[in-house]
Amino acid sequence: MKALVIPDVHLKPWIFERAEMLMKAGKAERAVCLMDIPDDWGKGFQSDIYEETFDRAIAFAKAYPDTLWCYGNHDLSYVWQMQETGYSPHMRYIVMSKLDALKNALPDESRIAIIHRIDNVLFSHGGLSREYVLWAHKDLIDADTDELLEAINGASVDYLWDDISPLWLRPQYDKVTIYRNDRYTQVVGHTPVEVLRKENGVISTDVFSTYRDGRQIGESAMAVVDTESGEFEKVRVPGAR
Repeated sequence: MKALVIPDVHLKPWIFERAEMLMKAGKAERAVCLMDIPDDWGKGFQSDIYEETFDRAIAFAKAYPDTLWCYGNHDLSYVWQMQETGYSPHMRYIVMSKLDALKNALPDESRIAIIHRIDNVLFSHGGLSREYVLWAHKDLIDADTDELLEAINGASVDYLWDDISPLWLRPQYDKVTIYRNDRYTQVVGHTPVEVLRKENGVISTDVFSTYRDGRQIGESAMAVVDTESGEFEKVRVPGAR
């Protein structure tokens, strides 16, 4: 299967327009969104852009109901009231109500979770390491992968609001062992990169995040991942610049 990856959104509703353009062109059979839908530099009081971005995500969910959604740290910071960088207490009501609307737009709530698997590819916001499994779910280190993912998706904030969790891991920089990278490719966002790339079995996709002055950090492209082989195609799209 070919899966289009929608990377970290951060109040850029046009990302969903680009994704829809690629889906209509037949570039992929399914989409996976790595979320971080709210929050961006200096926009903590701009309710209109929060609403517009979530509304665009909800419209995409309705148009493409097979889409999978992976919670990001910025999404769950509002659910758990964890006031990290970028969190806007003024926007909590909007974010909470729009997250509920997004969930209600899905065929079932299993489509939105911390981590998903399609064939031989794992999708999460930050990535899954062996170290995290041993710390949080050590009895599952040799268990069936789907059983492990179910445990992670049911975990509490105490097990997820941590630097090595699938919400926060930065495998591009952290010295960790990627979970079963002899069997699975992982697709992650969270850490801005200049180009789409695959290293140590991890495809990094966060190329639309910006510097404080609004300049886009990475290239204007999205990844289409072959979920059987774990390889990806880079598809260029117009960015904001």
